[in-house]
Amino acid sequence: MRRLISIIFVFTSFHVLPALSFTSFVFGDSLVDAGNNDYLFTLSKADSPPYGIDFKPSGGQPTGRFTNGRTIPDIIGQVLGAVSFPPPYLAPSSQADAIHRGINYASGASGILDETGALFIGRVPLREQVNYFEQSRHYLNVMGENRSKEFLKKAIFSLTSGSNDILNYFQPSIPFLGGGKVSPSTFQDYMVFNLTVQLKRLHEMGARKFVVVGIGPLGCIPFVRALNLLPSGKCSVGVNELIQGYNKKLNATLDQLNQELGPESMFVYANSYDIFWKIVRNYRQYGFENANDPCCGGYFPPFVCFKGSNASTTSVLCDDRSKYVFWDAYHPTEAANIIISKMLLDGDESVSFPINVRELYNKN
Repeated sequence: MRRLISIIFVFTSFHVLPALSFTSFVFGDSLVDAGNNDYLFTLSKADSPPYGIDFKPSGGQPTGRFTNGRTIPDIIGQVLGAVSFPPPYLAPSSQADAIHRGINYASGASGILDETGALFIGRVPLREQVNYFEQSRHYLNVMGENRSKEFLKKAIFSLTSGSNDILNYFQPSIPFLGGGKVSPSTFQDYMVFNLTVQLKRLHEMGARKFVVVGIGPLGCIPFVRALNLLPSGKCSVGVNELIQGYNKKLNATLDQLNQELGPESMFVYANSYDIFWKIVRNYRQYGFENANDPCCGGYFPPFVCFKGSNASTTSVLCDDRSKYVFWDAYHPTEAANIIISKMLLDGDESVSFPINVRELYNKN
């Protein structure tokens, strides 16, 4: 317990060192969205309280992050010396910041596949996020081609996508591939193939350091457990088995990319499944008191997390956010993100393969 408290203290009290240079380009879904969906007509938004209640840079005001505080890229960036957070691509004037601090292209409700998240209307699929980076890439030309290549060679490119594809797959009202539901194995292959296409596009544009985050145990999130009427402490076996199969194929593909494109390039597989599984299964060892319910939004559907004009219209909010693994029905709390970030930064090959994120950052 003392060790856990020390870890949390280090991360929450960390002071950024301006002398260090850290640049990241973030792609993905609501787990890492820093506000892009605020600029879209979409049903997937985190632009109202109590979202962001613990995000100090905004004074506790919502920023479009789908949690109570910082996301994992936020925390890792701070530890590695980022002087500020990468701004959302769709925010005004974000292009001017690309050279100095990177950009966040992530979009809530999006997925690896273009059709994922259609029920939410507006979202930026992974393919389009990479298109946005291609546009940003032109802004780096003011540095000259050689300097821009060196700049991109040192930057971290993180991709956290796939969760919504899995969730949509298990919702029969959303067909894929223009017909009935394909087999789990075919679906896994289709996801890996499409993700690999985007990784190779980024590589062609100069990206060399990749952190590709596997999908966590979605069968254990409050939304899926409620949907399947699972008792407290139980997870959906079917959902988790599909994810584990996908993650295994993804890891093998990244290993192949390392053989084909290394050593100049490095693709790190972030094993978020095992990390989060350990937290959920042994939550008390990590300082949590609740790993079943969302802190915000209540215990039953529709799990809406919002702050109304008075107490009677405000959704349920837990007393101590640091004691909950889940912020809402889908996303971790900042407290959980802190622990995950620490493991990805300094963990062994079982959680970050073939090297951890800190080693990737220090790699020449």
